[in-house]
Amino acid sequence: MKIKYDKEVDVINIQFSEAEIVETDENKPGVIIDYDKDGKIVEIEILNASKHTSQPAKVEYEFA
Repeated sequence: MKIKYDKEVDVINIQFSEAEIVETDENKPGVIIDYDKDGKIVEIEILNASKHTSQPAKVEYEFA
């Protein structure tokens, strides 16, 4: 899994796999979900990320 914040366009991208994207949905404004041919999530993009969090470049990871 990869998480990337692009400050220039203010987008957070969470990539779960490198599978080919065959479908894209924007179920809620500013949240884009990309799917592979089997309907599995490939990546999620959050537009205008700084409006949703005060520190979009900060990531905390917890393994339980």
